Amino acid sequence: MVRNVETGRFERSLSALTAAGALVTAVEIYFEHDSASFGNKLMWLPVVLGPVGAAAGVAGFFSQRMAKTALPVASAAIVANGFQGTYLHARGIAQKPGGWRNARYNMEMGPPLLAPLLVTLVGGMGLLAAVLRREK
Repeated sequence: MVRNVETGRFERSLSALTAAGALVTAVEIYFEHDSASFGNKLMWLPVVLGPVGAAAGVAGFFSQRMAKTALPVASAAIVANGFQGTYLHARGIAQKPGGWRNARYNMEMGPPLLAPLLVTLVGGMGLLAAVLRREK
């Protein structure tokens, strides 16, 4: 693994992993937000960003130029949306009966507090791929 990082091969692998992770999380988010009937229009944003991140990851796998331009832009948007989602999920928990005083129940029955941070990790992988050197 260290040799792959040193030689630049890991940059392409991480771009591909970002593409796969973005698609998998977008599908999961779609099903979870659909069960909530997309009650807030912002629930569509991570569903839309998933394919954008996947396209940027695939493009970054095949093109160094895309890995240094499109991938970091898409990944930064995914990271920002992940932090926004964490805030919105925390707000959703606070709005449930009892709010944070009833945190154990509301965290189990309300929006998953830490799930948006998993999306942030996918974006972080794309940002990391963008700063790594590419194999010659």
